[in-house]
Amino acid sequence: MTRKFVKILRGCVLVMALMFLGQFQTQAQCPMCRISLESNLKQGGTAGKGMNAGIFLLLFTPYIMVGGLAYVWHRNRRKNAELIDAVQDPARLN
Repeated sequence: MTRKFVKILRGCVLVMALMFLGQFQTQAQCPMCRISLESNLKQGGTAGKGMNAGIFLLLFTPYIMVGGLAYVWHRNRRKNAELIDAVQDPARLN
């Protein structure tokens, strides 16, 4: 394994450990709570705002993670292609 891959892997493990070890106050995201939220909103409560924020968080997290990995992959692929081109044509180094 390359050093860069090991560094990225360590960073991912660290982020995951912090996510699992961190204690965050969360609101329920299950369908069983829908009736409770609807009755709360009818009585003038604001519990639905927290539920919507949780849904957006759950929705966008995988896209952000995959996008970040795709960016790192693309950047490394481009650097490797430039290095291969430079090795094949040393005049491009200047």
